[in-house]
Amino acid sequence: MNNKEYRPTLAQLRTFVTIAENKHFGTAAAKLNISQPSLSQALVALEAGLGVQLIERSTRKVIVTPAGEALLPYAKSTLDAADAFIAHAHGASGTLAGPMSIGIIPTIAPYILPWLLESVQHDYPELELRIVEDQTKHLFRQLKDGQIDCAVLALPTEQQGLVEIPLYDEHFIMVVPHDHTFAHREDLQLENLKDIDLLLLEDGHCLHDQIVDLCRQVEVNPENSPLAETRAASLTTVLQLVGAGIGGTLVPESAVSIECTRPTIATAHFNPNVTASRKVGLVYRSSSSRGEEFHKLGTLVAGAFAKSIS
Repeated sequence: MNNKEYRPTLAQLRTFVTIAENKHFGTAAAKLNISQPSLSQALVALEAGLGVQLIERSTRKVIVTPAGEALLPYAKSTLDAADAFIAHAHGASGTLAGPMSIGIIPTIAPYILPWLLESVQHDYPELELRIVEDQTKHLFRQLKDGQIDCAVLALPTEQQGLVEIPLYDEHFIMVVPHDHTFAHREDLQLENLKDIDLLLLEDGHCLHDQIVDLCRQVEVNPENSPLAETRAASLTTVLQLVGAGIGGTLVPESAVSIECTRPTIATAHFNPNVTASRKVGLVYRSSSSRGEEFHKLGTLVAGAFAKSIS
């Protein structure tokens, strides 16, 4: 029976949301750093207090009931509001202060973080920034689970429930062996992609997909090249291969000052009239009440990028 005086705790709501998002009690317990019995007890107490079954359990799978699906957005909004309340308690509303978790994809994080962290320490010393570097698909999941507050990645996301803040456009730079005919050129066309075997990051990196999409504009499929089976998990490894004379690659311009100083490689630029770039932005849950803070953080991220290419 519904108890009208009952008020769920934040811990109970977080338990429900985590179970609903992961569809697995063991995974949810691990993410919340509690035991499975404690997890189950919190859910049972929530359901008993509300007089509603939220999760249907079976030996094979966990199912969110229709009532649970209807209540899930409200539970998420409540948790977001509580997190915002705690963050704002560290400073005035809209001020960057207190804890904030930001996810950043691997082809951005190493190149802007030094500048971003310097700006945060100088301009917002009360902001406790927590960095999570991961691939786009994992950051989406962590955003939806409430594990991170926002993320810096390539746009558009095409994900429901997320707000996008466009920050900057980043050009792609071609990297080739130092003695390649393209070395140091400033007038490359997309057609020149037909004249080089491209090395790609492994599947899962959005930069991989962005380069493939760019190549498709000139009917080139790098996944059919002789180097298609040679892939790496980091740009550093890719560029070591280029330096050994194994093909070429495209890198975001923010990576050039750090990754392209080896004497065995050289850069080449596309003609200014050629569009070879990606749009980078900051995204956050539409249910979050910290939009003003995220816009301020986005300004810092854009400034960090500008410094990385200057």
